Amino acid sequence: MASNKELKVSAIENGTVIDHIPSENLFKVITILGLDKISTQITFGANLDSKKQGRKAIIKVSEVFFQDHEINKISLVAPHARLNVIKNFEVVEKSDVTIPDTIVGIVKCFNPKCVTNNEAVTTHFNVINKKEVALRCHYCEKITTQEELRFEAS
Repeated sequence: MASNKELKVSAIENGTVIDHIPSENLFKVITILGLDKISTQITFGANLDSKKQGRKAIIKVSEVFFQDHEINKISLVAPHARLNVIKNFEVVEKSDVTIPDTIVGIVKCFNPKCVTNNEAVTTHFNVINKKEVALRCHYCEKITTQEELRFEAS
């Protein structure tokens, strides 16, 4: 039984839980995944107590299972997030997001003069720092940091 200090959130039958999101990045994750435009149930919480992070955010998305390119987006703004896949109210898969070595077509180059911002060229970045999230553009070699990330339209 929950104490008076706990908030009871209903379990989801099928879907995905994204846990260990930095609280300040909760709405970035919602936006980059387009969760503000879907019609299934979404539950989220911010500034929740976390032993690892101090404060964290969580998102529960009913009837949605994320593809690799979406998980790559999550990894860029929440590099320590954990995904729990739920089927029939049971966790059937747990995985930590990992930042890939290269990012193709997800993020815009920070450099306004880059060819990718002026011609129909798909962006391509090499990840040079996975801890602080820093990406080097394959074309202009400018470095885009996590604070400067701008995502391509989905």
